[in-house]
Order: sequence, then structure tokens, then C-alpha cells
Amino acid sequence: MADVVIAGAGPTGLMLGCELALAGVEVLILERRTGPTGESRAGGLHARTLEVLDQRGMVEPFLAEGRPLSAGHFSGLPLRLHDLPTRYPYLLVLLQSHVERLLAEQASALGVAIRRDAEVTDLRQDTDGVTVTLADGGTVRGRYLVGCDGGRSVVRHRAGIGYPGTDATLTSLLGDVELADPPAGNVFQQRTARGDYSVLGFEAGWYRVMTTRTGVLPQDGPVTLDRLRSSLIEIAGRDFGLHSPRWLSRYGDTARQADRYRQGRVLLAGDAAHIHYPAGGQGLNTGVQDAINLGWKIAAVLRGDADDTLLDTYHDERHPVGARVLDNTRAQVALGGYDAQTEALRSTMAGLIEQPAVNDQLAGMVTALDVTYPLGGGHPLVGRRLPDIDLPDGRRAYQLLHPARPVLLDLGATPVAVPRDRAGAIDHVLAHGTAATWRVPVLGTVPAPAAALVRPDGHIAWATAVEGDTTGLDTALSTWVRRARVPAG
Repeated sequence: MADVVIAGAGPTGLMLGCELALAGVEVLILERRTGPTGESRAGGLHARTLEVLDQRGMVEPFLAEGRPLSAGHFSGLPLRLHDLPTRYPYLLVLLQSHVERLLAEQASALGVAIRRDAEVTDLRQDTDGVTVTLADGGTVRGRYLVGCDGGRSVVRHRAGIGYPGTDATLTSLLGDVELADPPAGNVFQQRTARGDYSVLGFEAGWYRVMTTRTGVLPQDGPVTLDRLRSSLIEIAGRDFGLHSPRWLSRYGDTARQADRYRQGRVLLAGDAAHIHYPAGGQGLNTGVQDAINLGWKIAAVLRGDADDTLLDTYHDERHPVGARVLDNTRAQVALGGYDAQTEALRSTMAGLIEQPAVNDQLAGMVTALDVTYPLGGGHPLVGRRLPDIDLPDGRRAYQLLHPARPVLLDLGATPVAVPRDRAGAIDHVLAHGTAATWRVPVLGTVPAPAAALVRPDGHIAWATAVEGDTTGLDTALSTWVRRARVPAG
């Protein structure tokens, strides 16, 4: 029996597998596909995702293959990313097929077992674990099962978890194709009275072409090159000589979210937990960030370091994040209409986005840099992600998180006294002499704390502005950090 069975070897499932394996958990990933996806799918990684890869020491291969793009958008209205408070103030253009390959390589290096041609068809859970039935009639068993199996998740359905939301109001067609007569440069969401279209150059020799029209088009049958050509001619007035498709697909603005992310020993992450219009490329990124929140918590429960009620905090923290993504993508769809009233609204919004505060708020939302968890405590940094500050010993803060252990970052001249029964369970880092101020999303430039307790996912669980003050530290430790074994004598 595996400790954790994961259904789905997409980015979310692979990232979760890496997190669990790093914590010493035995993982089995089940994937219905016989091999890695050959479809390009999502197109990039946002700053927050790059940060979480960095905090596990995994980011360099992604940076080496991707292309930084310092501009984002909100419903096609440009957002400036270059001044975001992060080491990665850009969108890293990198197709999902490459992201999956790089994550699979990391998972393999960590010993994660991936079983392909293994389609989940049913599940049954009891007090000790979950039995998973496969399409070939076989079964596997794990102490926990995590559904990372997409918007049509069998795991979600068989666990009896609801998936309420809203139906599509538009349909977009997408083709990765070659062009005989490409435009002079990239065209992004060029708007006409009939809809909008994009022609984007990705890797050498081929382009991503997308068209969008309001009103749901017929959904029966596969998307064909002729259907994409007809849509492009109708909206753009020409087809740019498209030919030789690599991948053709359609998508809409259906928006749904699981009403709970946990049902006993079954949990959901990624598209199995939330689907939405792919405005701003937030889906893949939100799923990877789900995995970062969930992995260390499951590991702590399996080790006996925490009661399994710790897993309830996964829903409490990530469900609101998913709901906000659904809301902001719905807003972007509403802002994308083609009538005169919407055009007037877009003009007003474009003017507002020129204001730095509005730009930064929307950019923080789309990149998820502004995500804060309700962890309690009176210090304004509690619940926010630790900035990747430079430390006096030459390291960066995110390097401290590579082992996925809690960190007590001690910035004062007088070290914090750590209870003896917790000392072996955290990395106590003395870092007096770091910068006196930190740049933090939403908050701006703020005084550095005297000390901060950082969870394995990089979020600050406790902080104090006063040297030597440990008020609330014991409560934070008892919530998020196991008790270490204390030698006798």
C-alpha cells in the first residue's frame, strides 16, 4: 500500500508527488495516458509559481528553457510586471508540455513511481485508506488519494463532491499551426465587431492561433482545421495561410469549483478542484500552488507529527484562492464583450490600469503574489509569503526552504529561545544584519520583523517586531510544527 496515491500526472500531480517524496512519503501516481502529453496546452509560469519552484531548488531548469515576458494582461488590457516585489517580475513563457517533462524528471529523481495507462474508474474509502479501481479491473490502495485528474475528475465524482458553478457563455478555438503568411509581429486579442483573435509565435516555425466569439458554438465533434480557418476569416478577415496543425482544441468560460477540497481520505487539487476561463494563464499555476500547500501537510499527518485535522486547513486556505480566481476570470470575460457599453468600460479600465496602484493590484492578483492565508496573529506579515531576502551569510531566504522544513528566521541581535521539544523539528537560522525593510506584495515596503516562523510552503505563521518577544510563538509552533523527540537525561 502506498502512503499516497495521486490520480493524474499533469503539473499538479507531479508537483504534489515531488513535495511528498521530498518529505519521505511513498507516492504512486496513476495516469490514464500512455505517455507524456504532446499537446502544448498552458503557456507560462507566473512569479509565484517560480518562487515555489525556487524554494525547492527546482527553478533553474525551467528558467533555462523559458522566455521571460515582462507584460501580463487583464482581459487583454496590458499589465506591467517588471516592478513586482519578486526575483521573477515576469511571466515565464514555457509550454505545459515542457513543464510536465521537467516536473516528471524531478519526480523521477526523487523516486516517485508513475504508472501510465492506469485509468481510475472508482474508489472506496474506509477508516484506514482508499482502494482505487482501475479500468483494467486491477486495484491499488493508499492511505490517502488525491485527485489531480482534471475538470472531469473521476475522483471528485466518485467521492461525491459537488462541483457547482456557471456554464459557458462563449467558445474559443485554438490551434497550434504553421502559417504561410504570418503577421509581422505577435497579435494578441485583436478585437473586431465579430470577436477577437490572437496569433502568437511560440517555438520556431509554428504559431498559436486563437479565436473567441460570444455565444456558445456547437460543441459536437472534434475541432478541425477548416473550422478554425472559418472562424479566423470571419473575425480577422484572413487566415494567414494556416496549415499543418499540431494541436486543435476548444475552450470556454465554464467556471466551477468543488464545494469541498476534502472528503475523508480523498482530496482534490488543480482542475479537479476548480476550472475557469484561461484568462491570464492562472489554471496551471493555481494547481501547482495547491500542491505546495497540501504536500507538506499530508506528510506531517503520515509521520504522526500532526492530527489529520491539519488537512482541513488545505480547504480553508486554498478554496478561497480558487474562488477568487473564478471571480477574476469571470470579470475578465465580462470585460471582454464587444458592445459599445463594454468598449466604454474597457476604455475606463485602461485609464485606471495606468495608475500604479491599480496595475499592481491586478498584477498581484493574476500572478497570485498577493495571496495571504488567514493564519491569525497580530503582525501584518502573518499569512503572507516570506520575501526572498538576502541573508548575511550569502544565502537567500528561499534556499532555507529547500528541505521543506519549518524555519525560524531570527533577525534580532538577541536570539529567540526555542522550546526544547521543538528545537529539532525546525531550522533555527540566525540572520542578524539583514536589510531593515522588506518589499512585500500589497503591503509595500515594511520594517523587517525581529523574528518570523516560516512554514514549509513559505508562508509566515508567526512574527514579532520586538526582539526577544515570543508572544504567540508556542501557539504557532503547536499548530504547524511537530514536537521533536527529546533525548533522556
